[in-house]
This record gives sequence, C-alpha cells and structure tokens, in this order.
Amino acid sequence: MNELDRSLMLALNFDGGPVMDAIMWFASGIPNWIPLYLVVLYIVYRNYGWKYMLFALLFVGLGVGLCDQVCNFFKRNVPYLRPTHTEDMLPYLHTVKGYLGGLMGTVSGHASTSFCIFLFTSLVVRRKWFTWMMLVYMLLTTYSRIYLGVHWPFQILFGWILGVLVALLMWWLFSRLNERYRWAMPRGAEAPRAEKC
Repeated sequence: MNELDRSLMLALNFDGGPVMDAIMWFASGIPNWIPLYLVVLYIVYRNYGWKYMLFALLFVGLGVGLCDQVCNFFKRNVPYLRPTHTEDMLPYLHTVKGYLGGLMGTVSGHASTSFCIFLFTSLVVRRKWFTWMMLVYMLLTTYSRIYLGVHWPFQILFGWILGVLVALLMWWLFSRLNERYRWAMPRGAEAPRAEKC
C-alpha cells in the first residue's frame, strides 16, 4: 500500500502554475467556503422552512465535529506522516507558499468533513443539480490537499470512508427523529424518509 500511495502521490501532485496554485489554495481553505454554506442553508430554508434548516444545520455540525474528533484520534494513535514530512518524498513534491501542514495526517480532516457535508446535504435537498454542485465542492476540497502536497491519496480515501459513515449515521438519526417528533416538516409535504438499502 505504501508504494501504491507514493506512486499515486507523484502522479497527482504536480506544478499546475500560478492559476492552479491559487485555485487549490482557495479550495483548501475551509473559511473560503462559507458563502457556499450560506447558500446551502438558504436553499434548505426556501424549500423546507426554518425549523428544518436549523435541525439540518445541527446535524451537519454534529457530523463535522465527530469527523474532526475521529481524525484527531487516528493522528494521535495511528501515526501516518504527511508527504511533506517524509524526507525522501519532499524533493519531488510541489507545495504552495511553503505550506507543509501538520506532522501527521492519518485520516484527512478536510476529506472527511467535506464528504460528510456533501452527502448529508444531498440527502436533505435531494436535487440532482444540488448534488452535482456539492460533489464539485467536495472533490475540489479533497484534491487540493493532494495538490498542496499535505496528504497522501490513501489519507484522502480514509477521510472519504469516515465522511460517508458519519454522514449516513447523522442522516439516519435526523430522519428517524423527524419521523417520530415531526419537529422539522418540509413546507407542504412529508419530511424526506431515509431510503432502505
């Protein structure tokens, strides 16, 4: 796995020039996506009302917090150096603005939280155009970590897996509680129900 990770890293990390550097630097900054998050909240509010929006926001927050804590647990207990802190890889990596990231990156926090947000909000809104929009957001965010040289592809993959699991858990809790207590009814319709696998 280590050799495959290295090969993928060398294939996916490259110098795309100043424009690509700027795009990936922007995509990697979590606060830079705040306008998109506000748009998402507005879309949920317009379609489902303020109660549904607030409860969806609560569960997104819980999901992001859980992803963050699990990532920190793995970084402390299952150490996996970032590419930028792997001496024999550093000379071959393209980095931006001298950014090297933290020492360990076992499970990518960017990958897990962005995938959690993407999947959970897509289940809430259930519109193809919205799902595609959030997919682009998630892919840009996660790939930017490889482009900047601060995460191995397998660290991104582990983050995706964590994001999927947490998003599905949050959606299951959200939909079950909504069915039971009816505290978040969409406007003029029944609340969306979790699909059976």
